[in-house]
Amino acid sequence: MLQDTTANRLYLQLVETALEDSIVTDDEAAILRVLGATLGVQPSDTALCLSIARGDELNPFGEMEDVELAMGTVSTYQSALIAALDDEVITEDEWALLDHLRRLLSIQPDQHAMIEEAIHAMAEVDEQGQRRIERLERFMTVCPL
Repeated sequence: MLQDTTANRLYLQLVETALEDSIVTDDEAAILRVLGATLGVQPSDTALCLSIARGDELNPFGEMEDVELAMGTVSTYQSALIAALDDEVITEDEWALLDHLRRLLSIQPDQHAMIEEAIHAMAEVDEQGQRRIERLERFMTVCPL
């Protein structure tokens, strides 16, 4: 049985968002893996969340309300954004997942700007970060806040 924790509730909502089109893409799966690890969701619970979202298991939480994660919201969102930027594009599915996460975590535009700045700062020491910055800039041009 899935324990009633904020992390599990949040993760389940994100899995449900990823499954809205009945498919979890590789990009969405990568973001979900990062988020599961960042939130501290156990691997067995991530599999159970997937089963619940697919309708194979009953939702132990009943009606899902939006949950907010008080601690680590910025780092959680930053991890998800970096995971989305690790390939060549941010797909519509990834954007939907990031947008839902941003709303759940109540990430404001100024916080997003701070996260973007942190990604830029990491790029100065991380050769892969240069690619991330280019994709982030393309993404922000196409999908501005």
